[in-house]
Amino acid sequence: MIIEKKLSEFRVGNKFAYTRTLGEGDCALFVSASGDFNPYHIDEEFAKKHQFGRRIVPGLLTASLFTHIGGELGFLAVKMRLEFLGAVYIGDTITATCELVEIDEKRSFVRISGKCTNQKGEAVLKGEFEGYPTLDRSLE
Repeated sequence: MIIEKKLSEFRVGNKFAYTRTLGEGDCALFVSASGDFNPYHIDEEFAKKHQFGRRIVPGLLTASLFTHIGGELGFLAVKMRLEFLGAVYIGDTITATCELVEIDEKRSFVRISGKCTNQKGEAVLKGEFEGYPTLDRSLE
């Protein structure tokens, strides 16, 4: 559900959150769609022998929780900066929290910072994205 607000209705400091459990199906679909066939994501035997000890979710799948929030708000991201802080394992429940940190009404521009935490409260990703509200823009 898109939150139908004009840019002028948002305020710096507004916070938004989205929680999702990233399961086997999510990982398989993302790997197939993206072509990210990294063995850390698809090969349990490989993953057991290496750094994380088991398969991990692709980082950009986790980051897509930020774009979910942006899409719900009616914002179109044009720039993203991400810092991966920890592994996300298949079956982890991730909460993305975002805060509106800048609004430039003259340019119809927003900057949002966010973090993702797992079910243990551990930070696994932080990031920032910049974009434009799609609801305020004319298609003409």
